[in-house]
Amino acid sequence: MIRRLLLAGLLYLGAAGSAWADPLCDGARPTLSAQLLFGLSRPDGGRVSNRAFDRFLAERITPRFADGLTVFAGRGQWHGPDGRVVHEAARIVLIVTEATPAAVAALREIQEDYRRRFLQGAVGLVLQRSCAQF
Repeated sequence: MIRRLLLAGLLYLGAAGSAWADPLCDGARPTLSAQLLFGLSRPDGGRVSNRAFDRFLAERITPRFADGLTVFAGRGQWHGPDGRVVHEAARIVLIVTEATPAAVAALREIQEDYRRRFLQGAVGLVLQRSCAQF
């Protein structure tokens, strides 16, 4: 049963991929819309400063996605190890790019770079197929 569901899902994705460019985009190009979700709290109780985040952006994100991106300030929340809701300042980086394996690999590298540099337990990455016209 599970094999049938997996096969059906793969067939659906293959069909969706071939039909993706036509009616939905209507003149726009098919793209990948990625949101990277960066927490600014550090495990030692400190905070990733604006300067440190801007340096990370300039050194690790911009070179990989030089065509453009947007940075939003945010406030995130999640359940901590003790079950309590933890609130923290956040940065959300929105990148619209070509949907290629290289782009996804670069996004995952950014996730890991930030996680290691700022000792984060996790860095969110949300990927969506999209259409864009600039």
